[in-house]
Amino acid sequence: MTLQRWEPLSEMVTLGNAMDRLFEDSFVRPSVFLKAHEGGILPIDVFQTKDDVVVKASLPGYKPDEVEISLTGDTLTIKGEHKEEEETKEGEYWLKERRYGTFSRTLTIPVEVKSEKADAAFDNGVLTLTLPKAEEIKPKQIKVKANKLIEGEEKSETKK
Repeated sequence: MTLQRWEPLSEMVTLGNAMDRLFEDSFVRPSVFLKAHEGGILPIDVFQTKDDVVVKASLPGYKPDEVEISLTGDTLTIKGEHKEEEETKEGEYWLKERRYGTFSRTLTIPVEVKSEKADAAFDNGVLTLTLPKAEEIKPKQIKVKANKLIEGEEKSETKK
């Protein structure tokens, strides 16, 4: 066993840093603290395939009729409301973290999409929104043709 010198000043600095972080998280940036505890954060994934833009949002416990999706120009908004279940009158809560209330998330879609052909599916608490890309932005294949001279004539041939 080795003896280690006790330095109370270094422990107070550590405690001071912890207190600073606590006050900063709850008073300087209260929105982060409140959103995490009120269920106001809607985690999403957005990716694109060759033909579509796909948005996936985690909405555990929500029903499809509690979710509203709107697309105006290049702005997508997903919002909804989840009502609180009846509170238990028989006992006391020790912990209550299940979320309820309203949520809203707005994001910009980086490419042009056809909103009239959008499809939304809800499966196991995950909303999957498929937005077909506009024809103008889809990549198009262009075939290269080579011109060959055959007995003084030009003949066009498609190169593969």
